[in-house]
Amino acid sequence: MSKSATRLLLCDCTGTMRPDAEAIAQGAGLACDQVHSHLCRTQAAVATSALKSGERVIIACAQEAPAFMELAEELEAGDRLLCVDIRDRAGWTDSDGAGPKMAALIADARLAPPSLPLMDVESEGICLVYGAGEAALDAAARLAPALSVTCMLSDPAEVSPAPDGDMDIVTGRISNASGALGRFALEIDGYAELAPAGRGERRFTEPRDGAKSDCDIIVDLSGGQPLFPAHHKRDGYLRADPGDPLAVERVLFDAAQLTGTFEKPLHIRFDEALCAHSRASRSGCNRCLDVCPTSAITPDGDTVRIDPNICAGCGACHAVCPSGAAASDDPPVAHLFRRLRTMAEAYAKAGGTSPRLLVHDGEHGAEMIRLAARFGRGLPGDVIPLEIPALATFGHAEQVTALALGYAGVDILAGPRTERPAIEAQIELAAAIISGAGVEGERIRLIEPADPDALSDLLYVDPPAPLGVEPILPLGGRRDAVRLAARALSGGTPPDAPLPLPAGAPYGAIIVDTDACTLCLACVSLCPPGALLDNPDKPELSFREEACLQCGICFDTCPENAITLVPQLDLSDDALAGRVLNEEEPFACVECGALFGVKSTIDRIVEKLAGKHYMFTSSDNVRLIQMCDDCRIRSQAHSEGQPFFVGERPRPRTTEDYLAEREAKRTNGEDAD
Repeated sequence: MSKSATRLLLCDCTGTMRPDAEAIAQGAGLACDQVHSHLCRTQAAVATSALKSGERVIIACAQEAPAFMELAEELEAGDRLLCVDIRDRAGWTDSDGAGPKMAALIADARLAPPSLPLMDVESEGICLVYGAGEAALDAAARLAPALSVTCMLSDPAEVSPAPDGDMDIVTGRISNASGALGRFALEIDGYAELAPAGRGERRFTEPRDGAKSDCDIIVDLSGGQPLFPAHHKRDGYLRADPGDPLAVERVLFDAAQLTGTFEKPLHIRFDEALCAHSRASRSGCNRCLDVCPTSAITPDGDTVRIDPNICAGCGACHAVCPSGAAASDDPPVAHLFRRLRTMAEAYAKAGGTSPRLLVHDGEHGAEMIRLAARFGRGLPGDVIPLEIPALATFGHAEQVTALALGYAGVDILAGPRTERPAIEAQIELAAAIISGAGVEGERIRLIEPADPDALSDLLYVDPPAPLGVEPILPLGGRRDAVRLAARALSGGTPPDAPLPLPAGAPYGAIIVDTDACTLCLACVSLCPPGALLDNPDKPELSFREEACLQCGICFDTCPENAITLVPQLDLSDDALAGRVLNEEEPFACVECGALFGVKSTIDRIVEKLAGKHYMFTSSDNVRLIQMCDDCRIRSQAHSEGQPFFVGERPRPRTTEDYLAEREAKRTNGEDAD
């Protein structure tokens, strides 16, 4: 939303909070000459008048946002209305001086989020109900009027007379399942169909293994192990305990709605040119494969492939990808950095100092904050909540950058379904970076309070001391932001030594054993980011540390095992320039003197072969080893006794030759023609 011609309406929610209009005006840049008390009811005319003015309108109330939006739609002003929650997140609190935080929240809300790419997912309502006994049969019968249902039973003896409902009945065990809503693929063992004819007890056909089937929706009432990892993130896969009637009812209701065309966000943008997964069958970076909870990422040659149908947008791959090949579009990192900076600046302009950041999701975290505000102490006045779609997206780069923007600490509010291992690894990496930069104390935490009161108690105790850092302007990608932030946290002057990092960090150097290295340069040819470089003029291996991803391809490629990976972060300018790791004297061709190869290598080869190998005992073949490519070819082609000897090349005939031949014939009285 544009900052021009914007009217702000503040409401104290019938006197239950005190919006600081002056602080908001200073921080968010929006003047408000009156604080209202009941905008949603008795003072609704004020909102109506503002919406009729043609200006953009911000109403600092989220609880009654549906009512305000309905009013705006009636006045054809829906695109000019923005509702912001400053009550639950700032106003209802036991702390004094929440004005700077209100200003930060309003400033953040004014940033227009970038549009999220979408894809269409189609479901024709072909549903498989998988389970045992009457629970599965009853569920299938209830879904049959709305969907095209097949009921798969684990025990064929459980079917008595023909059940009611327009559905197919089969038996079998799902041995493998893949896909998502609209495109599930199943492999079934013990598959048999219910025979359509026959008198007496219903019978199934002869079972067979390896049957294949497709469907759009799976309702799993088997009560066994889920068919998919992180099954709650798999669109179209609905699972419930058959012994829990309420859970079954919820699943049946949700399944009945899954017919039609749906828009699915494309959470991750992938650039295979930046991927360092593999080169020439040498394994490299597997970080995204290791952290993806839904198995949406699979190897695909030298890169990986992200299945957008399976991807649930947790953002873990974005957080761990060292090159930026897998980058979040929900939100893009540039927009997230902008939000962090906007809130910190607005907070400071409004008179606040040393804010803390509380990162949370829109479900569990947002509800915890609402309940803490309504029934408890709420959030402290210096804690600014930041809602993002997926917590794992907030990786080490975002955490370190937040501290360098002026936040005294970062708390990530986990929920029951949070991918804790991925986030904990990112916090460990961020802690190593800031500790190496000289920052003391625990500044980044993953918290999981049991209830809203515990959340408040945790945040009100022992807030971290101010960092006193000069806020940075994060530009470029995540790697650029980390370097800039770490330098700022170290006081603007890089430390004398590189910062040590935990194993697996995406920053670091390599050590080359110069005694073992033969300068074959295989590592240079396969290095994905080009951190390893050669010199076309002489045998030399150089290295640019800033570009190194620690993917390990060079380590795996080196035939001499001469390379060692060293996880570290060098903040000096030397990391941006290349430095020589190994160099040797080139060999001079014994024929033409041209420099080629590595002298020590050629000398070792000559020493091993001369007079010892039968091909190099009674011939001059040793000289071939000491020749450059051009001279070696000429020697092979023109030296007698060589397998490729073709003799001397005939001299090309010229016009003078033809004229001389004609003159000779004329002199001898021969016919010149």
